[in-house]
Amino acid sequence: MPHAIILRHHGAPEMLRLEEIAVGAPGPGEIRLRQTAIGVNFHDCYVRSGLYRTLSLPGIPGIEGAGVVEAVGPGVAGFAPGDRVAYVTAQYGCYASERVLPASLALKLPDGVSELLAASVLLKGLTAGMLVRDVHPVRPGETVLVQAAAGGVGRLLCQWAAHLGATVIGTAGSPAKAAIARAAGCAHVILYREEDFVARVMQVTGGRGVAVAYDSVGRDTFDGSLECLALRGHLVNFGQSSGPVAPFAIPRLSARSNSLTRPMLFHYTAERPALEAMAAALFGVLASGAVRADPGRTLPLAEAAEAHRLLESRAAEAPLVLVP
Repeated sequence: MPHAIILRHHGAPEMLRLEEIAVGAPGPGEIRLRQTAIGVNFHDCYVRSGLYRTLSLPGIPGIEGAGVVEAVGPGVAGFAPGDRVAYVTAQYGCYASERVLPASLALKLPDGVSELLAASVLLKGLTAGMLVRDVHPVRPGETVLVQAAAGGVGRLLCQWAAHLGATVIGTAGSPAKAAIARAAGCAHVILYREEDFVARVMQVTGGRGVAVAYDSVGRDTFDGSLECLALRGHLVNFGQSSGPVAPFAIPRLSARSNSLTRPMLFHYTAERPALEAMAAALFGVLASGAVRADPGRTLPLAEAAEAHRLLESRAAEAPLVLVP
């Protein structure tokens, strides 16, 4: 019998409970997927806690998964039973052993990418590619700042930016995470608990600041990231692991003609050609070795609550993947 994690009430990780579900046949334009790996992301934690009220309750959380096609619905072309696919979705439903999915979201996996790796890297990798190729196209010779450089997106982002010719400054919270950031391509790593990262960035850049600051931390680092920008520098806030950013006065940007962006991946992948191009770019840098990704640590689907605890405690040094 198929089963899934059902969230009936917002709150602590204990709200995530395994229940049996019914999964029907795929309709027009849909595929039925037997899931073999499910990515765990901070977005899931925000949904569970109620910080994001984007999942109707009761509901099945999760926005990233991979598996094997079991059946295709009427009108579906390009997919057949047995195909290995991965996907991200804004419609949730990933924390399940089986599901029906719009075929327009599915991406066939290259031979060199396992379902486990895909579930641990697809959302983060598409996000990193969006940040360095679309939101602020990184150019050779630029200096960039990556907050939380040892995090899931951070380590991919640092590698990709360095591959594009940027000098990457990363922040980290411990010597162990600093080592991860250096291995991910950071030319300079700042232990933000031990030193003023703004002062250090200015020292590294000779007082010029950075062309772009990529900030997924939010409340705790937003103001500092803004202070680190060079003239016409770009602050990209793409997460809020420390909490939401307070209301922002736009005239603050005029001090150095700065710009501010708050991108959402699903807006960049809304059109199928864009999604396919972004996935091809990600699979390309993975295949070339320019970006390396850890397939992550696996936990049974029934232990989704423990996965959330690990993620929120910052105790997970590798991506977390649920396995049905």
